[in-house]
Amino acid sequence: MTSLAFTFASILGITLLYAAPLIYTAMGGVLSENTGVVNIGLEGMMTIGALVGATVGFYTGNPWLAFLCGGFGGMSVALLHAVATIHFGADHVVSGTAINLLGPGLSIFLARIFFEGAAMTKPIPFENKMPRVLGNLFESGSVPSIIFNQYITVYIALILVPIVYFILYKTKLGLRMRSVGEHPQAAETLGIDVYKIKYIGVLASGFLAGLGGASLSLAVVANFRQTLVSGQGYIALAAVIFGGWKPHTTLLACLLFGAAQGLVVFLGSTGVGISSDLLNMLPYVITMIMMVVFVGEARGPKSNGIPYERNK
Repeated sequence: MTSLAFTFASILGITLLYAAPLIYTAMGGVLSENTGVVNIGLEGMMTIGALVGATVGFYTGNPWLAFLCGGFGGMSVALLHAVATIHFGADHVVSGTAINLLGPGLSIFLARIFFEGAAMTKPIPFENKMPRVLGNLFESGSVPSIIFNQYITVYIALILVPIVYFILYKTKLGLRMRSVGEHPQAAETLGIDVYKIKYIGVLASGFLAGLGGASLSLAVVANFRQTLVSGQGYIALAAVIFGGWKPHTTLLACLLFGAAQGLVVFLGSTGVGISSDLLNMLPYVITMIMMVVFVGEARGPKSNGIPYERNK
């Protein structure tokens, strides 16, 4: 029974660790798509955020500054997506795909500039990673310690969900965001600046996606490398759709996909006789299954992905 408890605790602890980057990024997707802008470019924004976070963390030794800069790195890329889709009416999918192609290439280019030609950043010293919290509340190695002795990024991600929910459903800004995502023409007749609201949604999306990438390079691991993000932006986008574009249900989807990754890490560490390639496929297979089962029933904001032209 004790062994089973430690096994469950290990999987749950890893689940929370790997779900946190998805939560940041998915909450960004929720904000963007509720204003009617599809953000397929979450992957590229995460990648830039991871690179900026790791670079600033290495050179400054300040993980909090690095984490914040990672968010602004993602936001800077989101600005390109916002200008293309909002002001120039570009196809949202095409623009997002371009962002996903730009992100990895630009991140490697910048890494080579800042790290003497290397395609990855140098490791951040352990003491300069994001701090763990609640570690002193439980006995080292105990079940509660395994579950709750997480990096601060995990708890920030969990707190972020009710904040996003409150903004969307309890504030005037959230009402305007949702109205713009449903009926932008009607919102404009009520004096709402549709472009401004859409920009807020997309830039917030990029900032949170950047935080998601930075949480990977400052907490989950200690540097940036080419394979660090590896499709997690797409999984976060799938979580947004699976969660019905709502923060609380999107959180559940992120935890499900995080559990898949946690199971992969746990099984890999136990040395079970399963190919590592098969294990690494598990999160993506689960994502595809969930999309096939649920995407047909998913209904997002009515104007989501439709270019909007302001009335003259």
